[in-house]
Amino acid sequence: MTDISEIAGRLISKSKGLEIDKKKLYDALDTLVDHVLFPICANGITGERALYKFYSVLVENMSVLLGLEKAKKVADAFLEKLPWMQEQLYDEATVFSRNDPAAGSVEEVIIAYPGFFALTVYRISHELYELEVPIIPRLFSEYAHSKVGVDINPGAKIGNSFYIDHGTGIVIGESTIIGDNVKIYQGVTLGALFVTKDLSNKKRHPTIEDNVVIYAGATILGGTTVIGHDSVIGGNAWLTHSVAPYSLVQQTSEIRIRSMLDKNDPIEFYI
Repeated sequence: MTDISEIAGRLISKSKGLEIDKKKLYDALDTLVDHVLFPICANGITGERALYKFYSVLVENMSVLLGLEKAKKVADAFLEKLPWMQEQLYDEATVFSRNDPAAGSVEEVIIAYPGFFALTVYRISHELYELEVPIIPRLFSEYAHSKVGVDINPGAKIGNSFYIDHGTGIVIGESTIIGDNVKIYQGVTLGALFVTKDLSNKKRHPTIEDNVVIYAGATILGGTTVIGHDSVIGGNAWLTHSVAPYSLVQQTSEIRIRSMLDKNDPIEFYI
C-alpha cells in the first residue's frame, strides 16, 4: 500500500514555504471592489469594516514577502491612493456607459461588465506593482483573468478613460504603454515579438497613443511598435511596426458568397 504520509513529506520538503493565502487574498480583493470602492454592489459589511478586512489580509500576506513593518507602510501608502482610484474608476464606468449603447446605467457597468471588472482589478494591482509589492499584484491580475478572460499584466501603464468592449481574450503585456481615451475590443493582443528571459527588463510590448481604437482580434507586437494617436486598427490586423497618427489599418480578406440553390456549384469543405 502507498505510504501517503511519506509521499506528502517528500513533496512538502521540496516546497519553498511561501505561506501566501491565495483564497483569503481573493476574498479580500472582492471585498475591496464590492464593498468599498463600489458599495452599490455590497451585500454585507461596508465601509470601515470592509476596508479593515482588506487591509489586514493584505498586511498579513505582504509580511511573508516584505516583513511586518514594511508591509504596514506599503499597505498604508496603498490605502492613501484609494480615494483617487475610486474617482478614476467611476469616471471610467461613465466612459463605458457612454460608449456602449447596451449599457442602461453606470451602475450596470460596475455590477455586470467583465471589462470593467478587469480594469478595476488592473488599477488595484498596478498600484501595488508601483509600490514594488512582489507576487500579489500578479495574483490579483490572474484572479481577474480567471474570472472574465482578460489578462492585463499589472506592470502595464494605462492612461485615463480606458474602454474595454466585451473583453474576452484580451492580453496586455507587462511593458505595454496605453494613452488616454483608448478603446479596445475582444481578442486584442498587445504582446512581445520575442519571449526570452534575457528580455525581462526590456520594453517588449507596444505603445498605444491617445484616442486609438483597436478592433476585435487585432494583434500588435513589439517594444518599438508605436500606434500613433487618433488611429484606428481594424479587426484581425497583425502589426509588428509603427504607424503614424491618424492611420487607418485594415486587414483585407476575400469573402465568397454564393447561393445554396445553384446545383452547378457543389459545396466544398476544407478542414
